[in-house]
Amino acid sequence: MINRKRFFILIPGFLLSLTIYAQPSFGYDAREIALPSVTGDTLRLSSLRGKVVLLDFWASWCPPCRASNRQLVKLYPKFKAKGFEIFSVSLDEEKKNWTRAISKDKISWLQVIDPRGWDAQTAINWNISALPTSFLIDKDGKLIAMDLEGKDLEKALKDILGD
Repeated sequence: MINRKRFFILIPGFLLSLTIYAQPSFGYDAREIALPSVTGDTLRLSSLRGKVVLLDFWASWCPPCRASNRQLVKLYPKFKAKGFEIFSVSLDEEKKNWTRAISKDKISWLQVIDPRGWDAQTAINWNISALPTSFLIDKDGKLIAMDLEGKDLEKALKDILGD
Protein backbone atom coordinates (compact mmCIF):
# COMPACT_ATOMS: atom_id res chain seq x y z
CA MET A 1 0.00 0.00 0.00
CA ILE A 2 1.23 3.50 -0.84
CA ASN A 3 2.17 5.70 2.06
CA ARG A 4 -0.35 8.59 1.95
CA LYS A 5 2.12 11.19 3.17
CA ARG A 6 4.55 10.32 0.38
CA PHE A 7 1.75 10.34 -2.17
CA PHE A 8 0.67 13.85 -1.21
CA ILE A 9 4.26 15.09 -1.32
CA LEU A 10 5.13 13.46 -4.66
CA ILE A 11 2.04 14.48 -6.61
CA PRO A 12 2.39 18.28 -6.11
CA GLY A 13 6.08 18.00 -6.97
CA PHE A 14 5.28 16.12 -10.15
CA LEU A 15 2.60 18.65 -11.15
CA LEU A 16 4.98 21.53 -10.45
CA SER A 17 7.61 19.96 -12.69
CA LEU A 18 5.07 19.70 -15.51
CA THR A 19 4.20 23.37 -15.07
CA ILE A 20 7.83 24.46 -15.17
CA TYR A 21 8.50 22.67 -18.46
CA ALA A 22 5.18 23.36 -20.17
CA GLN A 23 4.82 25.54 -23.23
CA PRO A 24 3.97 29.11 -22.34
CA SER A 25 0.18 29.47 -22.18
CA PHE A 26 -2.08 31.81 -24.11
CA GLY A 27 -3.24 34.84 -22.15
CA TYR A 28 -0.15 34.82 -19.94
CA ASP A 29 2.77 37.23 -20.06
CA ALA A 30 5.57 36.33 -22.43
CA ARG A 31 8.67 35.17 -20.57
CA GLU A 32 11.56 37.62 -20.69
CA ILE A 33 14.36 37.10 -23.16
CA ALA A 34 17.56 39.17 -22.99
CA LEU A 35 20.23 38.10 -25.47
CA PRO A 36 22.97 39.60 -27.64
CA SER A 37 22.16 41.00 -31.07
CA VAL A 38 24.37 40.89 -34.15
CA THR A 39 26.22 43.96 -32.83
CA GLY A 40 26.64 42.44 -29.37
CA ASP A 41 24.12 44.75 -27.68
CA THR A 42 21.62 43.03 -25.37
CA LEU A 43 18.06 43.16 -26.69
CA ARG A 44 15.09 42.48 -24.41
CA LEU A 45 11.77 41.10 -25.54
CA SER A 46 10.04 43.25 -22.90
CA SER A 47 11.33 46.41 -24.62
CA LEU A 48 8.78 45.76 -27.38
CA ARG A 49 5.70 46.26 -25.18
CA GLY A 50 3.18 48.34 -27.07
CA LYS A 51 3.83 46.43 -30.30
CA VAL A 52 2.47 43.17 -31.66
CA VAL A 53 5.46 40.83 -31.71
CA LEU A 54 6.19 37.60 -33.48
CA LEU A 55 8.71 35.75 -31.33
CA ASP A 56 10.46 33.42 -33.75
CA PHE A 57 12.84 30.61 -32.76
CA TRP A 58 15.04 29.44 -35.64
CA ALA A 59 18.52 28.37 -36.76
CA SER A 60 20.55 28.80 -39.94
CA TRP A 61 20.87 25.02 -40.42
CA CYS A 62 17.08 24.48 -40.37
CA PRO A 63 15.54 24.38 -43.92
CA PRO A 64 11.94 25.03 -42.70
CA CYS A 65 13.25 28.04 -40.75
CA ARG A 66 14.89 29.45 -43.86
CA ALA A 67 11.65 28.98 -45.82
CA SER A 68 9.78 30.77 -43.03
CA ASN A 69 12.28 33.64 -43.25
CA ARG A 70 11.39 34.11 -46.93
CA GLN A 71 7.71 34.45 -46.00
CA LEU A 72 8.47 36.86 -43.15
CA VAL A 73 10.68 39.03 -45.38
CA LYS A 74 7.58 39.69 -47.52
CA LEU A 75 5.18 40.12 -44.59
CA TYR A 76 7.27 42.29 -42.27
CA PRO A 77 7.21 45.55 -44.28
CA LYS A 78 3.40 45.33 -44.69
CA PHE A 79 2.83 45.61 -40.93
CA LYS A 80 5.94 47.19 -39.40
CA ALA A 81 4.62 50.76 -39.58
CA LYS A 82 1.38 49.61 -37.91
CA GLY A 83 3.17 48.41 -34.77
CA PHE A 84 4.38 44.93 -35.73
CA GLU A 85 7.84 43.65 -34.84
CA ILE A 86 9.63 40.33 -35.19
CA PHE A 87 12.05 39.21 -32.49
CA SER A 88 14.00 36.22 -33.76
CA VAL A 89 16.00 33.98 -31.44
CA SER A 90 18.64 31.87 -33.13
CA LEU A 91 19.77 28.60 -31.62
CA ASP A 92 22.85 28.51 -33.84
CA GLU A 93 26.03 27.45 -32.10
CA GLU A 94 28.23 29.32 -34.59
CA LYS A 95 27.74 33.08 -34.81
CA LYS A 96 29.21 33.23 -38.35
CA ASN A 97 26.56 30.80 -39.65
CA TRP A 98 23.85 32.90 -38.04
CA THR A 99 25.10 36.23 -39.43
CA ARG A 100 25.61 34.68 -42.90
CA ALA A 101 21.99 33.43 -42.90
CA ILE A 102 20.69 36.85 -41.80
CA SER A 103 22.51 38.45 -44.71
CA LYS A 104 21.58 35.80 -47.28
CA ASP A 105 17.89 35.79 -46.24
CA LYS A 106 17.81 39.63 -46.24
CA ILE A 107 16.42 39.77 -42.70
CA SER A 108 15.83 43.30 -41.41
CA TRP A 109 14.06 42.62 -38.12
CA LEU A 110 15.48 42.12 -34.62
CA GLN A 111 17.81 39.18 -34.21
CA VAL A 112 19.39 37.69 -31.09
CA ILE A 113 21.35 34.50 -30.50
CA ASP A 114 21.56 31.97 -27.70
CA PRO A 115 24.56 30.00 -28.98
CA ARG A 116 24.13 26.86 -26.92
CA GLY A 117 21.79 25.21 -29.43
CA TRP A 118 19.23 22.89 -27.86
CA ASP A 119 20.92 23.40 -24.47
CA ALA A 120 20.21 27.16 -24.62
CA GLN A 121 18.44 28.38 -21.50
CA THR A 122 16.04 30.37 -23.67
CA ALA A 123 14.98 27.22 -25.53
CA ILE A 124 14.51 25.43 -22.23
CA ASN A 125 12.54 28.33 -20.69
CA TRP A 126 10.20 28.42 -23.69
CA ASN A 127 10.10 24.59 -24.03
CA ILE A 128 11.23 24.68 -27.64
CA SER A 129 11.34 21.17 -29.06
CA ALA A 130 11.17 21.92 -32.80
CA LEU A 131 12.27 24.65 -35.18
CA PRO A 132 10.84 26.89 -36.33
CA THR A 133 8.55 27.69 -33.43
CA SER A 134 6.85 31.05 -33.10
CA PHE A 135 4.59 32.88 -30.68
CA LEU A 136 2.40 35.89 -31.41
CA ILE A 137 2.43 38.36 -28.53
CA ASP A 138 -0.05 41.23 -28.17
CA LYS A 139 0.71 44.86 -27.30
CA ASP A 140 0.39 44.08 -23.57
CA GLY A 141 3.00 41.31 -23.75
CA LYS A 142 0.45 38.46 -23.58
CA LEU A 143 0.72 35.32 -25.68
CA ILE A 144 -2.16 35.09 -28.15
CA ALA A 145 -1.15 32.45 -30.74
CA MET A 146 1.50 29.90 -31.64
CA ASP A 147 3.06 28.77 -34.91
CA LEU A 148 0.99 30.92 -37.25
CA GLU A 149 2.46 31.00 -40.75
CA GLY A 150 1.73 32.49 -44.15
CA LYS A 151 -1.87 33.51 -44.70
CA ASP A 152 -2.90 32.59 -41.13
CA LEU A 153 -0.29 34.97 -39.69
CA GLU A 154 -1.21 37.68 -42.16
CA LYS A 155 -4.92 37.33 -41.30
CA ALA A 156 -4.17 37.53 -37.57
CA LEU A 157 -2.08 40.68 -38.08
CA LYS A 158 -4.83 42.27 -40.21
CA ASP A 159 -7.39 41.47 -37.51
CA ILE A 160 -5.19 42.98 -34.78
CA LEU A 161 -3.56 45.90 -36.62
CA GLY A 162 -5.98 46.57 -39.49
CA ASP A 163 -5.32 46.44 -43.24
